[in-house]
Amino acid sequence: MTDGTAPHPPTAGDPPGSADPDGRRRAATRRRRLAAAGLVTVAAAVAVTLAVRGGAAPACAAPPPRAAVAALPPAAAALRPGAALPVAAAPPVGGATRSGKATFYDSEGAGGNCSRPAAPADRMYVALGPGEYASGASCGGFLDVTGPRGTVRVLVMDQCPECAPGHLDLSAEAFARIADPVQGVVKVSYRAVVNPRLPGPLTFRTKEGSSQWWFAVLVGDHGNPLRSVEVRQNGSWRAAQRQDYNYWLIASGAGPGPYEIRVTDVYGHRATAGGIRMLPGQVQRSKARMYGADPATPRPTPKKPTPTPRPQTSSPSTRTQQPTPAAPTPAATEPLVQAAAAPPARVPCS
Repeated sequence: MTDGTAPHPPTAGDPPGSADPDGRRRAATRRRRLAAAGLVTVAAAVAVTLAVRGGAAPACAAPPPRAAVAALPPAAAALRPGAALPVAAAPPVGGATRSGKATFYDSEGAGGNCSRPAAPADRMYVALGPGEYASGASCGGFLDVTGPRGTVRVLVMDQCPECAPGHLDLSAEAFARIADPVQGVVKVSYRAVVNPRLPGPLTFRTKEGSSQWWFAVLVGDHGNPLRSVEVRQNGSWRAAQRQDYNYWLIASGAGPGPYEIRVTDVYGHRATAGGIRMLPGQVQRSKARMYGADPATPRPTPKKPTPTPRPQTSSPSTRTQQPTPAAPTPAATEPLVQAAAAPPARVPCS
């Protein structure tokens, strides 16, 4: 996981080869030979080291811990024995059912590669391989995972560097919902949840170290994976860039705030929250929901018309029953006024 600091500038490349084609071919040949010689030298050094240690290596060594693998450079991680070949990165979306396998792990309460302040309270979460984690594009979305014992809904919270596409690394609690933990690995099917029920309005957390000259924000409680985050500055919207640790960055800053932030998810839902302040490390809950109505807001109850008493007349000699007038009809505009006062219909949630 990167921490948002600026990378070192690239070093200058090798000087160009000879101007003639034969010179370029000879230079390329020399480079390939030098590279091959370097590989042979490294292999020989490894062989000598093993020989000095004396002891046979195990036939199937345990994989390194997740933190160690995540710390490897991309090239080294790709060359690990058993590592999956690179694939086009894309988050699971659209609700299509996929097949794969599931294992489990424990984040020990941490919020994972998606930079959540902590694991969800119900501890139902999942880590995805690089292909489906997609450099943070899956963060904050939900999956329904079905195994031998049933189905569980989990939050995408972490990355599993050694997992191939289709390999879900569930929390231990989520795995126990769908299979016997003694099995360790089980076949599963899973699908992205479209418009899951939201716990509340959007939340925002500016990263530690943020200022008016360097702006990074984490968006929470958006339900579906996000497509874009924009910050309004000087009357126009500036696009923030998603980082693989799930913060949205404007490297040149967005001013001192308060901020107006516009959030759009992969299905086109859009919400704008205002009054977000520069409070690094603090979670701020806005009043803007990504979609759907606030379940705490009651719907107005239409008033029933008041019945009109039936007038009667009488005299000392006779008592004549007067005809009963028809009940007054509500004005034609009254239902329209009531419909306008009602909040918009809720968006169906999965």
